[in-house]
Amino acid sequence: MKASNDVIAISTHAPRDVLTEILRDGAQRMLAQAIETEVDSWITNRVHLTDDDGHRLVVRNGHQPTRTIQTGVGSVDVTRPRVHDRRPEGVRERFESAILPRYLRRTKSIEELIPWLYLKGVSTGDFHEALQAILGANAPGLSATTITRLKATWETEFEAWNARSLHGERYVYVWADAIHFNIRLESDGNQRQCILVLMGATSNGKKELLAVVDGYRESEQSWLELLRDLKRRGLSLAPSLAIADGGLGFWAALRKVWPNTREQRCWVHKTANVLNKLPKSMQPKAKARLHEIWQAETCESAKRAFDAFVEDFEAKYPKAVACLVKDRDTLLAFYDFPAEHWKHLRTTNPIESTFATVRLRHRRTKGNGSRTACLTMVFKLAESASKRWRRLNGHKLIPDVIAGVRFVDGVMSKVAA
Repeated sequence: MKASNDVIAISTHAPRDVLTEILRDGAQRMLAQAIETEVDSWITNRVHLTDDDGHRLVVRNGHQPTRTIQTGVGSVDVTRPRVHDRRPEGVRERFESAILPRYLRRTKSIEELIPWLYLKGVSTGDFHEALQAILGANAPGLSATTITRLKATWETEFEAWNARSLHGERYVYVWADAIHFNIRLESDGNQRQCILVLMGATSNGKKELLAVVDGYRESEQSWLELLRDLKRRGLSLAPSLAIADGGLGFWAALRKVWPNTREQRCWVHKTANVLNKLPKSMQPKAKARLHEIWQAETCESAKRAFDAFVEDFEAKYPKAVACLVKDRDTLLAFYDFPAEHWKHLRTTNPIESTFATVRLRHRRTKGNGSRTACLTMVFKLAESASKRWRRLNGHKLIPDVIAGVRFVDGVMSKVAA
């Protein structure tokens, strides 16, 4: 098809779809225009530089050879203008494009593509086919062998991150949870590895990954080692509230390391535990009643809903009620914190959502090869997920929480704490 000024020529026989061709052509034109504008601006800012005859000292000088850049829409050819600075050496400047760095061969999104393919479950042997499907048949420098180098880099990054200083850091809330994996290549054969994960909310409301370590099951000793290591690296200020599942050895460890930190049991875990002790026919009704408790507007309303659940279910289902009642106070602790924070404090969902991706990778690869590979994989996935974590709602109230301001039913009290 012949192209006019307003029509893009596209081969209908190309192996890539028409929309991709249009996007790639548009990206190429926009990139070329952006670079031309960048060069014009750079030269214009130096138009006052002239020699004794009034000739400009900074001028265009043709174009550099065409370069192919790998992008999310395939290969894009780019030709960058060449700039000539006639001033003496030591004074002259080199034009450096902020849009197209000198040695760039692939965009940042493509640099992140390979680790994500691996971490999302694509096996190393399938990389060639996967990369061709995404980037086209002629994508250079993106072979499966890159994974070997990347894994070594990730392990180094994890070791450095795991030894970083925490001096001066303050986390007002922490979430704790654990996940189990099969290890295929350890000397003892198939093993079950427990990964302990701790996430924190900083004084400005940003969620951060605090710790990723392996432990012996979910024992108190494993959590003690984790928390004490954080303190040794400078995390001396105790969180105001910790959120976790009730079955973890985390709580016993927390009371020894940070005895003044309040405890909040996760409502998602607690709901599942209670429902497991009920017949399936009763679970929908019981679940709705449990929601009435933790979704109540005030602590008093929650307590009334709590008492009503106990009264209605205790006679026939004492085990389910006992499971709920034993954590009554710690299930309702969130009412003493800002209402804007409640959605973040009632569950361990911030960690659970990350674990969903980790579990997917684990299923796809039928377990991890080694303990180190498992830890590194969890770290990289959690690190990537953390880039999309939102700040806490009502983060401006965090300084009040740190200062010990009293909140009643989520509202700041005029009475001193």
